[in-house]
Amino acid sequence: MVNFVEAQKPLLKRLMRMAGLRPIDVEIEPGTTMHIWVPKHHVSKKTGTISPVEHGGVGVDEKNGAARRGGRKKSPESKPNVVLIHGFAAEGIVTWQFNFGVLVSRYNLYIPDLLFFGKSTTASADRSPEFQARCVAAALARLGVARCDVVGFSYGGMVAFKLAETRPDLVRSLAVSGSVVTMTDAVNSATMTRLGATSSAELLMPETLKGLKALLSISMYKKMWFPDRFYKDYLKAMFNNRNERMELLQGLITSNMDAKIPTFQQKIMLIWGEEDKIFDIEVAKKMKEQLGDGCFLHGIPKAGHLLHVERPCAYNRQLQRFLAYVNSQPQEEAAGGGAN
Repeated sequence: MVNFVEAQKPLLKRLMRMAGLRPIDVEIEPGTTMHIWVPKHHVSKKTGTISPVEHGGVGVDEKNGAARRGGRKKSPESKPNVVLIHGFAAEGIVTWQFNFGVLVSRYNLYIPDLLFFGKSTTASADRSPEFQARCVAAALARLGVARCDVVGFSYGGMVAFKLAETRPDLVRSLAVSGSVVTMTDAVNSATMTRLGATSSAELLMPETLKGLKALLSISMYKKMWFPDRFYKDYLKAMFNNRNERMELLQGLITSNMDAKIPTFQQKIMLIWGEEDKIFDIEVAKKMKEQLGDGCFLHGIPKAGHLLHVERPCAYNRQLQRFLAYVNSQPQEEAAGGGAN
């Protein structure tokens, strides 16, 4: 019997290809491979292998290592780079299916699957957001990306914050929704108590129709009806690698004593659903205060945790405004650490 959730993926992949993106597998280290959708100029037409492009529009011929410059016309490599990092419930192209289309003409888009999502795997025992961030950075380095703006949602937002903290040379700006800088014991406990869940695994890794319906109910502002067949298909399609993903959830939690708010050099935009029940708008307001003058908050009414799915037009407009702003700043300011 056809799984309706899986059946949409060929269509999504076709749309991605029509938009000029291609899927590749990047080996980060032996045993660790990250699946990522990239602009097609990264893929050799002859061999189908990765053709990295150095920052500044310089390509590298993998066969002989010779550099080649696209001086005759403006190359696609000259467009700003934007990385979209998905949340915990779905891989990259499913998460960003309503958002990539408005960005792809102006930006070079990179849409990775984090480890244990989609086709990304690792033999490493490390389950921390730091390790996910290192792998994203390594994949981008393999592709020759030296500077980028990063967009993160939920779990992907925590990875994005860690990427910005550890690699300010790589990350120029951040746009984050439905996330926190660090998931502390206190934040986790308060969130689970408020939602009536005993653990994040119970909430985010449902095994029953009832559990999945509860998750979608608290994730969206508007109550939506789907047939049970849809929920069954979603459980089969989206919640694989259960043991490893539960370990990822355990790897998120940081002791209150060890937690600290980093000083970010980048401009940060918090785009929030005003009816987010998982990380409510008060969490976003407090985080904005902690992150200082370089952080901005934009609330979207009648939207919950899945605001980019519920109200994609409103989300896309704000994201486009922010990306246009950070990319309009003088290059010397951008090169100085992203505080532009």
